[in-house]
Amino acid sequence: MIILLSRTNRLFSPKFYFPSILLIIALLLPLWLPPFLLYIAIMIALFSYLGIAWNILCGYTGKLGWGHAAFFGIGAYTSTALYMFYKVSPWIGMLFGAVLAAAFGAICGIFCFRFKLGGHYLVIATIALAEIVRVIFVNWQDMGGAWGLLMPVVPDSWFEFQFHTTRIPYYYIAFAMLLIILYIEIKLVNSKLGYYFISIKDDEGMAESLGINTFKYKVIAMIISAALTAFGGTFYAQYLLYISPDTVMPMSLSTDILIGTVVGGMGTIAGPIIGAVIIQLIHELTRAYIGIAGLDYVVAGTIMVAVALLRPNGVIEWVEKVYNKIIGLLPSFVTEETI
Repeated sequence: MIILLSRTNRLFSPKFYFPSILLIIALLLPLWLPPFLLYIAIMIALFSYLGIAWNILCGYTGKLGWGHAAFFGIGAYTSTALYMFYKVSPWIGMLFGAVLAAAFGAICGIFCFRFKLGGHYLVIATIALAEIVRVIFVNWQDMGGAWGLLMPVVPDSWFEFQFHTTRIPYYYIAFAMLLIILYIEIKLVNSKLGYYFISIKDDEGMAESLGINTFKYKVIAMIISAALTAFGGTFYAQYLLYISPDTVMPMSLSTDILIGTVVGGMGTIAGPIIGAVIIQLIHELTRAYIGIAGLDYVVAGTIMVAVALLRPNGVIEWVEKVYNKIIGLLPSFVTEETI
């Protein structure tokens, strides 16, 4: 009886009911948002998802990659090609896209980590590999070449992964993807595999001396990150219903994913989400209300440099302080128990 009361009391603690309120707000938010703000909310959810996928490799193992646009594009092209040429549902196509992206991630990981690339050498190598993939698709005429692929528009359908009457379903799909990858991240970080990743980041030489096969686990991190990123590519393809090498494989996409996570806090659970909120708001509001080409990246880059200088661990430190203060100010309805 005492255990049951303890669990019931936990529901009335600010540490439980405040995040629950935030979750309810997030679920109800799209019902009142105008189309433009709904689009921003969808992009925030998507780039939060992509930031976490990137964080699994770069945040927890400390191996900075700048080529995740390739994995994103592979996911987008695979599901789109299967849908257009073979009438395979995008929900199934996204699984094939994840498998192909994971295979390419394995190739990238073996190539980069076998030669023990790190730091700016790894950054250059991942950019080069991503550009190779982009150029291949630019010249691949069966895949639309530089023009890309334009999907046929069909009536609203969950099976076809298309919604035109309202874009709200896209928000809930992106939000569900975000919750799923958050669960995966939390489970991963608290598993033996996650401990191996973090040990590589903290001191790779020491990890090797303790018998950890760092090469193996870096490749595994790359595979997991690549596969998860590919799911985001399929979602984006179905949202736009048009893909091309310059829309799903540009280096700017890899930059957007990276900046958000760095600003929010690499190697943290919530950092990519916080960073995505900041960076995507800057991108979309700057483009909409100022309209100067490239200004959004100037502002985002300036913020990233400022965060690197003032808060190397990301703005999550500030957000946590504010969050904890709010928790401390909220009333607690927990009752004392007696035996």
